[in-house]
Amino acid sequence: MSTFTVKDGTQIYYKDWGKGQPIVFHHGWPLSSDDWDAQMMFFLQKGYRVIAHDRRGHGRSSQASEGNNMETYASDIAELTEALDLKDAIHVGHSTGGGEVIRYAAKYGKGRISKAVIISAVTPIMIQNESNPEGVPLSVFDEIRKGTGFNRAQYFYDFPIPFYGWNRKGQTVQEGIKQNWWRQGMMGSVLSHYEGIKAFSESDFTEDLKSLDIPVLVLHGEDDQIVPYNQAPRAAKLLKNGKLISYPGFPHGMPTTEAETINNDILDFIK
Repeated sequence: MSTFTVKDGTQIYYKDWGKGQPIVFHHGWPLSSDDWDAQMMFFLQKGYRVIAHDRRGHGRSSQASEGNNMETYASDIAELTEALDLKDAIHVGHSTGGGEVIRYAAKYGKGRISKAVIISAVTPIMIQNESNPEGVPLSVFDEIRKGTGFNRAQYFYDFPIPFYGWNRKGQTVQEGIKQNWWRQGMMGSVLSHYEGIKAFSESDFTEDLKSLDIPVLVLHGEDDQIVPYNQAPRAAKLLKNGKLISYPGFPHGMPTTEAETINNDILDFIK
């Protein structure tokens, strides 16, 4: 079990397998590095060095009482990548992890990151406000906060249904995937998950996206019920060197349920 201690004493758990060009995976809320199993195995077998961490307060990392915000998430990654001396790295983020990738790349990535991939990402900003009238109303995030903070076991048991689009006609719940989602979520800290909702919903990545010169691949399912699809073209438009691929009918959790398609599109982009 590999852990790295960041400057405030929080222990960050990570996996680091293989040799070659490094690919760093950033998971979504409220999950862990285990959510990247399908990608870690695929890219390891393609000859890449694959690295994935459990965000602070998630999975096997410390249940931090502070720092459950996007600035600290990115800072933690900067410390970890420096400790591992990662260069020419590709960073891949899903959902909240997509925001984490963009903030890290903009603030700390110069000289270390060569490309980025954001999947079903919370960029440029999720919450509805004066500058983002098409965003998601605060009431939605308040409902997530209530369920997470005070009824987490049941709320997390139900959440995978829209996450993977199993409430759509013709779809069948994949019980193993559902229970694995619940397992990952319940491993983490209820406080970190609760506070992380503000981090993924209210963080504004507009200037981060504008500042990036590296190639960035934006992947988003058109039937995403968690992070609306309209986020993706807005994010891609802000990037200097962005490419958007959209998937009709694909859900928020498409890296798991549509792994073959997602993995091959990422591989094509990396090559």
